[in-house]
Amino acid sequence: MEFTAGALPTALAADAGWPERAAGHAALAAAVDDPVQAVRHRALAVDTPDQWLAAEITEAAAVCRRRGQRVLAAELCLLAAERTPSWLAGEELTRLVAAAEDAGWAGRADLARRATRAVLARDASSADRVRARLAVIDAAGQALGALDETFAYAMDEAAGDPSLQAAVQLRIAWKHNLSDGDPVRSRDAAAEAGRLAALGGDQTAEAMALTVRARMGRILGDTDAEEILAEALALPAPEVPLGMRNAPQYLAVRHALFDDRLADARRQLMVLLPAVQRTGSAEDVFEVLRSLTEVELRSGRCEAASAHARRALELTIEAGLSPGPAWYVAAMAEATGGSFARAAGYARRGIQASQEEQDQVFLSRSLHALGLVELATGEAAKAVATLRRVAALEAAQQVVDPSVLRWHGELAEALIAADAPGEADELLDRVRTVALRLGRTGVVAALDRARGLCLSAQGEADAAVHLLEATARRFDDLQLPLERGRTLLALARVERRRRRRAPARAALRAAAEVFGLAGAVPWTELAREPASGEGGGAQVTAAAVLTEAETRLALLVSQGASNQEAAAKLFLSVKTVEARLTRIYQKLDVRSRAQLATALRTR
Repeated sequence: MEFTAGALPTALAADAGWPERAAGHAALAAAVDDPVQAVRHRALAVDTPDQWLAAEITEAAAVCRRRGQRVLAAELCLLAAERTPSWLAGEELTRLVAAAEDAGWAGRADLARRATRAVLARDASSADRVRARLAVIDAAGQALGALDETFAYAMDEAAGDPSLQAAVQLRIAWKHNLSDGDPVRSRDAAAEAGRLAALGGDQTAEAMALTVRARMGRILGDTDAEEILAEALALPAPEVPLGMRNAPQYLAVRHALFDDRLADARRQLMVLLPAVQRTGSAEDVFEVLRSLTEVELRSGRCEAASAHARRALELTIEAGLSPGPAWYVAAMAEATGGSFARAAGYARRGIQASQEEQDQVFLSRSLHALGLVELATGEAAKAVATLRRVAALEAAQQVVDPSVLRWHGELAEALIAADAPGEADELLDRVRTVALRLGRTGVVAALDRARGLCLSAQGEADAAVHLLEATARRFDDLQLPLERGRTLLALARVERRRRRRAPARAALRAAAEVFGLAGAVPWTELAREPASGEGGGAQVTAAAVLTEAETRLALLVSQGASNQEAAAKLFLSVKTVEARLTRIYQKLDVRSRAQLATALRTR
C-alpha cells in the first residue's frame, strides 16, 4: 500500500487520540519558525475558549490577509471564533464574518458556507448576514445559477442600506450574464447597482457597476461602451474588494485583446499579474493567466501560451475553482500549440463542466474550441453542428459584437467544406455589416478568409486567390501570425483546386514557416506537403477538382461505403449523398464506383 504525502499525516492524525494530537501541535508550535503557524499550532493544542489566544489568532489571520493567504486567513478566523469565550459574542461574530469573506475571496465554497451557517445561527445584524451571504455567492465561482434563494435573502436583508443593496445588485448583474446568458438584464442590474452605490457614497462599487455596464455594452454592440469604461477608469478605486477581474482596469485589458491591441494588453497584464498574486484571490490570478494565454496565442507565441494555460489549470485544481474556464483555456492552448486530439478532449470536459454549472458564457467558448478542432481536422459536418450550437447560444445571449468570440468565420468555413456555400454567404454578409459598423478589423479579415474559400467553391478562383492574398497581407499588418498562416493554408487549397501546384506549394511552405516560428505544432503538420507515394496523395489530387465535402464522400465511396453508410458517416441525408455523388461523377468524368476508385488512384 502507498500513501501520498498529504494522506499519511491525515490518516495518522485521524487515528491519534486527543492527547496525542494536542501534544503534537504543542511540539510543532515550539518548532516552527513562522509566527503565524506557531499561533495556529498553539490554538490547535487546546480545546477550550481563551480570550487572549483568540486575539492572537485573529492577528495572525490579519497577517495572512496582508500576505495574500486568504484560505489560511479564513481557517484562522474560524479557529479564532471557536476559541472566543461566550461572553464575547460580538467578537466571535466579527471573526465568523471575516472568515466567510476571506473564504469568498479565495473561492473556497466549503469554508464560506461553514462560516455563513455559523453567522446565520447567531443574533447577527442584517449587514453581517448580507456580508456572509455575499461571501457564499463570491465563492461559487461560475456556478451562480443554484443560488437564487441566497440572492433573495441577501436582497431582503440589504433593504434600507444603499451600499449593501449595490453590492447585491452587482452580483445579480454577474449572474444574469454568466448563468442566465442575458446581457440586457445584466446591464440593467448594473445600472441600478451604480445608482445605489452613488447614493451610498461607495465609489469602488460605482466603478464596478460601470465596468459591468461597459462589458455588457461591448457584447451588445453599444457604441457608448468605451465611454462608460473611461468613466469607470476615472473614478478613484484604490482597493478592489470585489476582485480585480471585476475592475475597470482588467476590462480595459479585455477590450485591448478584442481590438487586437495585443502589445498593450500584454503590457497591462504583466502589471496586473504580480498585483493579483499579492491579493490572494485565486479567481483573479486565473483570469489574468487566461487573458495572457489568449494574448500569447493570438500573438503567435504558443509555448508561452501553453505555460500560462498549464498554470491556470493547476491553479484551478489546487484552489477548487470552477473547472469550465480552465478546460477552455487548456483546449485553446492545445488546439494551437499542442495536439488537436488533446484539445478536443479538454473542450469536451469544458462543455460538460459548463453545462453542469449552467455557465452559458464558457459553454459557448468550449464549444467554439471543439468546433475549431473539428474544422481543422476535416470533420466539417461535426464542425457545422458544433458551431451552430455556438451561434444559437450567442443569439440567445443577444451577443452583437463579433470580436468577443470569433466563431463566425469558422462556421462559414465549415459550411463551405460541407458544401453549403450559399448559407455561408448569408452568414458572412450579415456579420461583416456589423463588424464594419463597429470597426472590428481583425474580424473582417477572418470573414474575408472564409469569403475567399466561398468564392473558390462557387467557381470564382481568380477572385478567391486575390482576396486570400490580400487577407494574408492584412493579417501580417495586424501582427496576427497564426491567422495569416491559416489564410495561407486556405490559399494553398484554392490554388491546388485549380491545379496550380507551384503556387499551392509556395503557399503551403509559407504557412509552415509561419506556424513553425509560432510553435503551432498541429498547424505545422497540416501545412506539411505530402511526400510522393503517401496515402494522402489521392486526397491532394482530388482536391484539385472536388470541393472538400465532395473529396470526403468520394473517398468513402471508393473504399466501399454504400450511400446509406456514407450518409451516416457524414451526417447527411441519403438524398444529399446521391446528389453530391452525381456531381462528383460529372467532375471526374466517371460512371461507376469502380471507375471512381480508379480515378482517385491514378489522377
